Amino acid sequence: MKIICIGRNYAKHISELGNEKPTSPLFFLKPDSAILPKKMPFFIPSFTKEVHYEVEVLVKINKVGKHISPKFAHKYYDEIGLGIDFTARDIQEKAKEKGHPWEQAKAFDGSAVIGEFYKKQDFEDLQGLNFSLSKNSELVQVGNTSHMLWSIDALIAYVSQFFTLKKGDVLFTGTPAGVGKVKEDDVLKGVLEGNQAFEIKIK
Repeated sequence: MKIICIGRNYAKHISELGNEKPTSPLFFLKPDSAILPKKMPFFIPSFTKEVHYEVEVLVKINKVGKHISPKFAHKYYDEIGLGIDFTARDIQEKAKEKGHPWEQAKAFDGSAVIGEFYKKQDFEDLQGLNFSLSKNSELVQVGNTSHMLWSIDALIAYVSQFFTLKKGDVLFTGTPAGVGKVKEDDVLKGVLEGNQAFEIKIK
């Protein structure tokens, strides 16, 4: 399986990190070894001093597709979830300064939290999904998919131009504003339309 992550898909998040707004979707990959095992805590890696949480709506691909038309993209998924793209921000900033790839900051073991998935039919409007992340019971990120620069279907169509999507692939659709640092003993909880999709302890 592939984990496909979209960067800079929410305008306020772009602003908070001082990044340039892209003219087309920006994406990168995480390996399957990045998936944090269910019910396991997230251990802060020794190679970074600043790991940030980034809550994101997820889409699970349900069949093989290549060069998918936007009008048919909805046929390639039937489950929506919520997760976290953990980012070693200090390493990412150094890489960006030098024009280097981000993999060390984004694709390390345990950096992809994949919470519960729900049938997309359970939601009235996929372009108006409310989601949030709390840290130690304090709300830190609040998002709505209507604020995406590119919708779920547009992202699927775009990514499929470059490589084949396969059953089981997971698309991380980008994070809203409010990202921040985690520390030992923090507890992160993600909620999608009133459903608690995950709870992660930081070690």
